[in-house]
Amino acid sequence: MKIYTGRGDAGETDLRTMERVSKTDPRIEAYGTVDEANALIGTIRPTGYPDVDETLAGIQNDLHVVQADLANPDPDAEDPRVTDEHVAALEDRIDVLSEELPPLQSFILPGGGEAGSRLHHARAVVRRAERRTVALAREEPVEEAVLAYLNRLSDALFTLARVVNAREDEPEASPTY
Repeated sequence: MKIYTGRGDAGETDLRTMERVSKTDPRIEAYGTVDEANALIGTIRPTGYPDVDETLAGIQNDLHVVQADLANPDPDAEDPRVTDEHVAALEDRIDVLSEELPPLQSFILPGGGEAGSRLHHARAVVRRAERRTVALAREEPVEEAVLAYLNRLSDALFTLARVVNAREDEPEASPTY
């Protein structure tokens, strides 16, 4: 199988249904931004923390499911779908990780050590993916669990950034107003 086909040279691509759409289609923007977030998360591992790396590996797999779900405007029962269980698993992980952290007293500036900073960056890209998906959902049906997953994922990445920074004794800085 060749990597290149030339089918996208004119600015169109295939959805999972094999429908041809513009590469600027809101559906392509949504799952393309999810792909960007996934690639960015891949640059963070290994962090040196097995529990964090395991969580990030699971998230990367989940993001492939998110992309497959977004790439398919007409799914059938066998197609990969994001479910409420994906969202619940993220919430459980956030709750466990949060036990390590002091409660937030104010906003914090993104930053810290290398892994913490990259996790904050990934969080911001996930927020963009969420915005793109919300825009798509205003035009076409999108599984509600996809939107919930992306929203919760940004919270999970924020929590992971705080945990990694705390483990590395990187202080959290608050903005001044």
